[in-house]
Amino acid sequence: MAEALLRVEGLSKHFGGLVAVDRVSLDVAAGEVHAVIGPNGAGKTTLINLLSGDLAPSTGRVWLQGHDITGLSPHRIARRGVGRSYQRVNIFAELSALENCRIAAQARLKGGLPLWRNAESAVTLHQAARSALARVGLERAAARLARVLSHGEQRQLEIAMTLAIEPKLLLLDEPLAGMGAEESKGMVALIANLKRTHGVLLVEHDMGFVMNLADRIVVLDFGTKIAEGTPEVIKTNPEVIKAYLGVAA
Repeated sequence: MAEALLRVEGLSKHFGGLVAVDRVSLDVAAGEVHAVIGPNGAGKTTLINLLSGDLAPSTGRVWLQGHDITGLSPHRIARRGVGRSYQRVNIFAELSALENCRIAAQARLKGGLPLWRNAESAVTLHQAARSALARVGLERAAARLARVLSHGEQRQLEIAMTLAIEPKLLLLDEPLAGMGAEESKGMVALIANLKRTHGVLLVEHDMGFVMNLADRIVVLDFGTKIAEGTPEVIKTNPEVIKAYLGVAA
């Protein structure tokens, strides 16, 4: 069996006496969508924050392609090949879509660009930015300010920014949040396409989306992993039904 792209063993996060994530283990393969679901307060976003470096774990280890990235800073983890989106859109509203992606591409360079070099003349970064926009279907919006894009387009732009750093693994935190039906369809198609070239770990509340797109699902409840398996297995798991509905199956 090929080595997992991402491997997580016994990951925990304590905030004083509160255990937000409790000894969670999982792995993500290249070409796979691995979803993390659970009731509100289950620890899903905290888990994503631990994997992206936004939070340091209390215990446990994280490996990316066999390299230990536990406790590294977000920018070092990003340079190792992890791209991350947030629950709330995280873009530069007063810059164009192309400029947003170019800044993201520049961030993957050690030390950024030399002060004497004009970012506009960095052909490689420019091409990386345009390629990322094309990948998410925003090539025609390259010159538009990010703030005038629709909510769905802003979500696409945020993913384009993660692609501009050339990641191997994508961490997507509620990619459908705030979207209408048509925008959601577009995002589903985009993630299905990205799965061909990346490993994807996502948090999402839309169960229809998760069940139709995910290859495997991890279920958290009060920070603890209570189930893991294919969508078919998760649908009928008594512990999962109890966690969501408060009743036994």
